[in-house]
Amino acid sequence: MRDFHCPNCGQRLAFENSKCLSCGARLGFSLDDMALLVIAPEQESEHAGAVDERKYRLCANLYLAECNWLVEKGPVVKLCQSCTLTRTRPDDADGKALAAFAVAEKAKRRMIAELHELKLPIVGRDEDPDYGLAFDLLSSEQEKVFTGHANGVITLDLAEGDDVHREQLRVAMEEPYRTLLGHFRHEIGHYYFYRLVSGSPEYLQQFNDLFGDPDLDYQAALDRHYSEGAPAGWEATYVSSYATMHPAEDWAETFAHYLHIRDTLDTAAAFGFAPAGATFDRRALGPSGFDTIIDLWLPLAWSLNMVNRSMGHPDLYPFVLPAAVLEKMCFVHTVIDEVTG
Repeated sequence: MRDFHCPNCGQRLAFENSKCLSCGARLGFSLDDMALLVIAPEQESEHAGAVDERKYRLCANLYLAECNWLVEKGPVVKLCQSCTLTRTRPDDADGKALAAFAVAEKAKRRMIAELHELKLPIVGRDEDPDYGLAFDLLSSEQEKVFTGHANGVITLDLAEGDDVHREQLRVAMEEPYRTLLGHFRHEIGHYYFYRLVSGSPEYLQQFNDLFGDPDLDYQAALDRHYSEGAPAGWEATYVSSYATMHPAEDWAETFAHYLHIRDTLDTAAAFGFAPAGATFDRRALGPSGFDTIIDLWLPLAWSLNMVNRSMGHPDLYPFVLPAAVLEKMCFVHTVIDEVTG
């Protein structure tokens, strides 16, 4: 994620800011510019980094989802590129669920921005009614909700936004890492298997060689995983125990870790503790491209883990990347690079 600054006064800002806490300027995030812009009156809108308030406003979900993204003004108040992908949300009367909804949308916006940086196609339900991307963000306090993906629709249990609930699940499932952003990145991996891989005989063959048959009985694999657990020695070939459950989950877990690594490298480079070549702006080209990314990542991950330990926190990236996992992740990188290049 970029290092943002207020165009008006230069104050350092966070991705989520809708107001500069130094000069008070109203701000909105522009996905096309990957920048926070000042929303200014007509007489001030010619200044660099400013947009005319007659033409732009903040997303209709400014308060509901705490969204700070810019939209064009019109007769109907619009949703931004991220919020418009949400198909289902909690009822207006459910204050607790709506608070969790805002937390989930914040994580989703960060993911959508990364997908945009990687130039990955984001095809919504309006373009592809059968397999377009959509999000159902639901509260399990009112109904049973299963986080997952089906035909482009990503469902998320908003209880995952509750730190206590999520930590209890993480411990119960013996996971080293569990976050809302992680859930989104995992589930979007399923979407991109359909969007990038399943229609390509060449990619499908490589997928089968690396991950296994994606058409294996999913329910049988799920039942086996939760009754028997991960096989002994899984750490040598999988990025997580959950990845052992089914080839589709192995792909989604590997895809999520690729997104973890790319965004963290970009952020580190923006703040000066990774080389400039780690940013999304500097594409890692050619057969050595993925190796370059990993050569940047491994020392950074180690140092960040040590920094976390110095503060008494668990490792920031508590994972090992053996050769077999790196080979799978290289395939993810190659698919993305070739499709978006």
